[in-house]
Amino acid sequence: MESHQLVAALFFSSTLFVLAASSLSCPPSPAGHTFSVGGNGGWSLQPCDGLNRWAQGLRFHVNDTLVFKYKEGEDSVLLVEKWDYYHCVKTRPIQTLITTSSGNSSTFTLTRSGQFYFISGHADNCAKGQRLSVVVMSPDHHYLIPSSAPSPARILPSENVPSPSAPPSGSPSPAPAQKAKSGAVAVGGRSFPAVGMAVVAGIAVMLMF
Repeated sequence: MESHQLVAALFFSSTLFVLAASSLSCPPSPAGHTFSVGGNGGWSLQPCDGLNRWAQGLRFHVNDTLVFKYKEGEDSVLLVEKWDYYHCVKTRPIQTLITTSSGNSSTFTLTRSGQFYFISGHADNCAKGQRLSVVVMSPDHHYLIPSSAPSPARILPSENVPSPSAPPSGSPSPAPAQKAKSGAVAVGGRSFPAVGMAVVAGIAVMLMF
């Protein structure tokens, strides 16, 4: 009887270990960053489509927050559809961003990947160029903090460097072995989830009693 209890205790401990290892293989989503729209100019009329030029130099991800700063009581921000963005239609916004208690800013959190369109709700500011289009990258992309450092110079290959020789035709190189997916156990050339293996092992132990 004591041996059976020992086996059950060992199985329970190993199951907890497998579940903990599986949870560690899925890191949490990175925290979002906060961007002040338009930089020092804020949410205002800027020459030469300045708001969109500001956005083009940045990378936006899910959970990032946009802060629209403007003069108190003199502006507002509307989230609109694409057609309404290009035609400055203010009468049917998807959302009118709430003004903060300070009265001079509004915030918006990017909750999905894709494109968002914002226009000014004040007078004819949109027609004069006060609008913003933001592209949010897919979560599959690596999360990179925007950097102002210039990109390194492109290195051109030297013409004198010989190309690598091809392997002899008579000795084909073996195909690389396929790796098992993260959080899975490879058995007989197949990959099984670690949690599933733990369940199978538990059933096997139960049959022993």
